Amino acid sequence: MKEVLNPDRIPRHIAIIMDGNGRWAKKKGAMRIFGHRHAIQAVKDSIEGAENLGVDYLTLFSFSTENWSRPQEEVNGLMELLVKTITDEVPMMMKNNIQLDSIGDIDSLPSSAYNKLMEAKKTTSVNTGLTVILALSYSGKWEITQATKRIAQKVSEGKLKLEEITQDVIADHLETAGIPDPELMIRTSGEYRISNFLLWQSAYTELYFTPVLWPDFRREHLIAAILDFQKRERRFGKTGEQVKS
Repeated sequence: MKEVLNPDRIPRHIAIIMDGNGRWAKKKGAMRIFGHRHAIQAVKDSIEGAENLGVDYLTLFSFSTENWSRPQEEVNGLMELLVKTITDEVPMMMKNNIQLDSIGDIDSLPSSAYNKLMEAKKTTSVNTGLTVILALSYSGKWEITQATKRIAQKVSEGKLKLEEITQDVIADHLETAGIPDPELMIRTSGEYRISNFLLWQSAYTELYFTPVLWPDFRREHLIAAILDFQKRERRFGKTGEQVKS
C-alpha cells in the first residue's frame, strides 16, 4: 500500500485518538488493562510507520484529564504500563533518530511516570527525526484554559496589551507552541468524535474514523488513513476553483 501514496502529500503532523482497548479486552473475556497491554504493538507500528513515511510529528492521545476518574486499579495499571513502555522504547527511539515530547498536565503524573518521561525526553532530545508527542493528563479545554490564564497574567502585568492578543498569540501560549497543527486526525474503534483532543489545533484538520479497535491497529491501517487523506481537497474556507488555480 505504501507504493500508492504520494510522497509529496504525506501529512506533516498526524494525531491519533487511540480508542477501543477496553472493548477489545471485553471481547477476549479479559480485564480492560489486558487491552491496554496489547495496544503497545499498535503504538510501535504507528511510530515506525510514521517514521518510515517521513511524518514529522505524531501525537498520541495517551491519557486524558477525564481518565483520572476511571477505576483506580485501571489508572494504576496504565501508569505502570506507561513507565515500562517509555523505558523499553527509548533504545528504539535512539536507533531511529526519534524524539519524545509531551503535552498536558504532566505534573499530575505519579513521580515514577513523571521521572521516566522526563528522562526519556532528555535522552532523545538530541534526535532530529520524527517527534512523538504523548498527550498525558491532557484535554483541549484544559489547554485553552491554561493558555488564557497565561495571557491574562501577562496583560495584568503590563507585558501584553489587550489589542495585541491575536490568534498567533493564543497559539504561542498553547502546549503545542512551535508545532504545526495536525493535518490528519485518526480515531479508532468506530466512534465519531474528537473527545476534547487538540480543539484549537484541529480547526482545519482532516478527520478519519476507522472501526478497527486500537490493539488491532497496524501500519497498513495508518497507510490507509493517509491514502484517504490524499484523496481529499483541502480548501481552508476557499472554493475548489481557488485551490486549483
